[in-house]
Amino acid sequence: MKKMVRFRSRGRGIPSLVGCLAAAFVMIAGIPSPGMAEGGVFWKEGAAGSRSKLELPAFSRLAKEVTPTVVNIRTTRRVAGRDTLRGINPPPGYDEWFDDFFKKFFNNIPENELQQKSLGSGFIISADGYVLTNNHVIAGADEIIVSLADKEEFKAGVVGTDDKTDIALIKINSTRKDFPVAVLGNSDELEIGEWVIALGNPFGFGHTLTQGIVSAKSRVIGAGPYDNFIQTDAAINPGNSGGPLIDMRGQVVGINTAIVASGQGIGFATPINMVKEILPELRETGEVARGWLGVSIQEVSPEIARAVGLDEPKGAMVTTVYPGDPAEKAGIQPGDIIVGVNGKAVEDPRALTRMIGSLKPGSKVDLSVFRDKKVLNLRAVLSKRTDERVTKLGKKTTPGGGVRDRIGLVVTDITPDVQREHDISEKEGVLVIDVDPKGPASDGRILKMDIIKEVDRKAVRNLDDYLKALSSKKKGQAVLLLLMRGSSPLYVAVDIE
Repeated sequence: MKKMVRFRSRGRGIPSLVGCLAAAFVMIAGIPSPGMAEGGVFWKEGAAGSRSKLELPAFSRLAKEVTPTVVNIRTTRRVAGRDTLRGINPPPGYDEWFDDFFKKFFNNIPENELQQKSLGSGFIISADGYVLTNNHVIAGADEIIVSLADKEEFKAGVVGTDDKTDIALIKINSTRKDFPVAVLGNSDELEIGEWVIALGNPFGFGHTLTQGIVSAKSRVIGAGPYDNFIQTDAAINPGNSGGPLIDMRGQVVGINTAIVASGQGIGFATPINMVKEILPELRETGEVARGWLGVSIQEVSPEIARAVGLDEPKGAMVTTVYPGDPAEKAGIQPGDIIVGVNGKAVEDPRALTRMIGSLKPGSKVDLSVFRDKKVLNLRAVLSKRTDERVTKLGKKTTPGGGVRDRIGLVVTDITPDVQREHDISEKEGVLVIDVDPKGPASDGRILKMDIIKEVDRKAVRNLDDYLKALSSKKKGQAVLLLLMRGSSPLYVAVDIE
């Protein structure tokens, strides 16, 4: 009887247990409970229902359409046998005692010509055989062989090149007028997340397709002054250079150009719209003539914007105006911030470089310049940008206001912003922010964050002092630099090349 009583007692508790379970189910299901506080759920809950099916694009159809227009490029470059050993650094512990040995060794190497071969990709853009590729694929080549998808091969010649954007236009040596042609699309319409495919000749394996998405746009990777790359996770490998990046309409939206050697799923393509701007000039003249304003510029930081009364940290701040160049003639002054070109806003220094570079020498350009809390409208007539002019000034402008000098260093003025950013106490000299791995100073004697205080025993207060001192040196001469590395002074000598 006691057991029955106990059982009945538990039986009376079953409804309350069921109620608890029901309440728990209500909470798990996301159904508001009368007893649940309104703020109990603090996230946005998705609506219940069947998931929609996501269908992948028909890559096979695109491959059939586009593959015939893609070519493999094989190049050959002849070099003297002894030249292949130039640039080899001495082994650790090298001593002058070994000089005679190495001289005898190198002098005994035969002068017979050797052949350096390389592989790349490209794509046909006209029925008579014009092919787009990267400049670095065919640079210095003595012979260029183009192989079609059907294995037919032709020799090709260089029509025009532009090392600033790493673009080359070559022409198949043939009388054919029926080559399959790739359709060039509109890279400005690309959106992050869109499907794309890359076609090319990775590692010499022939026509290969990889797929991915557009990961980012307007990437700056330090490849040149006009960097504006499309980033994609479609696999791009050595040998893919010069091949097309294609959207889901089967149109070329980029030229596969660069990879991150230490990364995976990160490749970069030059936007096809940038290429289309220079194609006619490449075919007609073999090179690209770009406008030159004649200023050194830097980024406008939030602190600078507040200090000068600019609403937003945008535009390009002028640090140097070169005598006799278009900017000086137009009335531009150091400290001006260029905020517009021909009615288009200038977002940053690189945007200004691209805008001016897209205009031809002799072009009249209207500049909106912020000075003394007012916007001035100035007009400049651009001259021609030449490597000789840039070299004469002793620098090449780089992002963020740094300049590339004659010995392969990227240096910048030590401004209050630079002091704060890098936590340095030095107020005079120039700061090394990068070292060209192929430049004269690439042997490890000069490092990033070194501060150059003297050139040939003369004090360097700022960037202008430094560039003027280097400009007086002739090719082949050595320059003596006094560095500050942390709190320690160090003298270094570098040959001018």
